[in-house]
Amino acid sequence: MQPIYIDFLNRFDVEALAITDDEILQAIETSLATQGRGEAVIEPRVHLEPGVARGHFNVLRGALKAPIDLAGVKVVGDFVDNYTKGLPSELATLLLLDPHTGIPRAILDASGITDMRTGAVTAIGAKYLARADSKVLGHVGARGTAYWNVRLLDRLFEFDEIRIHSRRPESRDAFAAKLAADLGKPVTATADWQSCVEGADIVVEASRLDAPEPLLHTDWIKPGALVIPYGTMSAVELSLTGIMDKMVVDDWGQCRTGKFGSLRAHVEAGLLSEATLHAELGQIVAGLRPGRETDQETILLWHRGLSLSDIALGHAMLEKARRLGIGQKLRFA
Repeated sequence: MQPIYIDFLNRFDVEALAITDDEILQAIETSLATQGRGEAVIEPRVHLEPGVARGHFNVLRGALKAPIDLAGVKVVGDFVDNYTKGLPSELATLLLLDPHTGIPRAILDASGITDMRTGAVTAIGAKYLARADSKVLGHVGARGTAYWNVRLLDRLFEFDEIRIHSRRPESRDAFAAKLAADLGKPVTATADWQSCVEGADIVVEASRLDAPEPLLHTDWIKPGALVIPYGTMSAVELSLTGIMDKMVVDDWGQCRTGKFGSLRAHVEAGLLSEATLHAELGQIVAGLRPGRETDQETILLWHRGLSLSDIALGHAMLEKARRLGIGQKLRFA
């Protein structure tokens, strides 16, 4: 058998790539369109709960046809108490494989990929679903994905006002300071949910709750706003779907099953179903379904995280790493 080598990118390699905002957005927008055209395979995520700590593993699987032409599996841990150990709450590994032979092609540290691609899906979703003149962002949550949500959204909308909130004052204050430094504009850390999200043009809910709790009230949502809730545990009221003119998800197969997710109770209650769903985001990006059609529409986007986004961004990083000579080769066989 001929030798088989795996490309390996560790966290330091990924950082050395210095992948740009526009490179991230392009990779994710392209993968969403590929999904929307039916040129991909995505399996609903599954969960592994070890039962020894407050957390679980998400296992995501999928495949993209040419030109990416890769299958992939990402395993990401989500452990809420990791901050007490000086660790991020989410640590991830991405395995990319040849869909024709099963040969492993690459292993990447995917913690940064998880954060970047999540932020990119949030931003691309807003590109198609938010008002073009959106100038106020209200963002709840300060975990890793939150930074890329705000950064990539601001890349597209150039907000006049950015408000952020999280449960711990030290967390939200540090988050606001980092964003302000990186974006070159003021970022306001609010002491409560209401002052963060009420009247905002785009509302992102990325909280980390131990159990479902309706902390984001429906009557705080401005008519014509885009609301993007994606916390593992729901923080929204059941009434939220009732004010929406359109409801969009990243993948209905994932959203209609499983025990976690911000709109899990809405699915179980029949408030979000195939009958009430407007479209998957990929269909909109591919031009097969309309996105926002009027400034008056109030729209909901629920994204649970796509393996296809991980594969696409991992592929983009590998291509750049090869051009720059970054990374390592591991002998597999």
